[in-house]
Amino acid sequence: MRQYLDLLQKIKNEGHDKADRTGTGTRSLFGAQLRFDLNAGFPLLTTKKVFLKGIIHELLWFLAGDTNIKYLVDNDVHIWDAWPYAEYKKKMGVDHSYLLSQEEFIQKIKDDHDFALKWADLGPVYGYQWRNFNSQGIDQIQNVVDTLKKNPDSRRIMVVTYNPVQADSMMLPPCHALFQFYVSDNKLSCQMYQRSADVFLGVPFNIASYALLTMMIAQVTNLGLGDFVHTFGDVHIYKNHFEQVDLQLSRIPKKLPTMKINKEVKDIFSFKYEDFILEGYESYSSIKAPIAV
Repeated sequence: MRQYLDLLQKIKNEGHDKADRTGTGTRSLFGAQLRFDLNAGFPLLTTKKVFLKGIIHELLWFLAGDTNIKYLVDNDVHIWDAWPYAEYKKKMGVDHSYLLSQEEFIQKIKDDHDFALKWADLGPVYGYQWRNFNSQGIDQIQNVVDTLKKNPDSRRIMVVTYNPVQADSMMLPPCHALFQFYVSDNKLSCQMYQRSADVFLGVPFNIASYALLTMMIAQVTNLGLGDFVHTFGDVHIYKNHFEQVDLQLSRIPKKLPTMKINKEVKDIFSFKYEDFILEGYESYSSIKAPIAV
C-alpha cells in the first residue's frame, strides 16, 4: 500500500488549498490513479487499522439495493450516521429543545421502525442506482454478472452510480461515480472512477470495498482475479486531517492480508457477513479524524 501513502504525500506537498462544500477546507489535486494486483494480497491499509466490518456490511447493503441506514445501525456500523442526522437537524431546527442528540437519534433508528422509515433513508444513493437505476428497474449488478458469463469481452460491462436526474434527491450524490469490469486471460479486473475522494478517511474504505466486490463477482462468474484500478478526479486531504496524515506517513506498511470467501456462494446477492474471513491482518492502531458533512 506504499502507493496510497505516496498519494497522501503528493497531495500534502503539491496540492492546492481550496474551499469546499463543507466549509472545512481542503488541500487538493486533480487526477490520480492507483492499481492493486488482487493476487498479491487483499488491499487493506496496514498503516492504520481499517474498520473491515463496516466495509463488508456497507457493500452487502449496496448489493441489497438498500438506502436506509437502519441495516447498518442494527449491525453497529455508523459510517453513514452523520448525513441523516444533519438532515434531521435541518428540518427540525437546531433551537428546538426537544432535538435529539446524534447518539439519541441513532438509537431511535435502531429501536423504532417507523422513525427509521421517516428519518434514516438517504434517498436514491448507491445501492438504489446499482439495482434500480433512475427508478426504471434497471439492475446494473445483475446485468454485469450476466454479461460476464455470456460476453466477457464486452466493453460495456459497467455500473453508473452518479445519476444527475436524481442527484438532488440524495443526501450525498455518489462519490464513486462509475465502475467498469474487464476480462483478460480469464481474470477479472475492475476500474472505478471516483469524482471526489477524501483520501485520509474515505479512500481506504473504497479500495477495500471495490477490491472485495471484484473478488465476489469473479467467484460467481468463475473468473480468476486481475487488478483493481482506482482512478480519481478531485483527491483531497481535509485541513483538519493534516496531523493524522503526518502520523500515518511516519509508519511503514506491513504485509497485506488474505481475504477468504465462502466458495459455496454462487449468487452475488446471497453473500452474508459470515462468508468473509480475513487472514494475516497486522496493522498499526487506528487514527481517528472528524468527518466533514
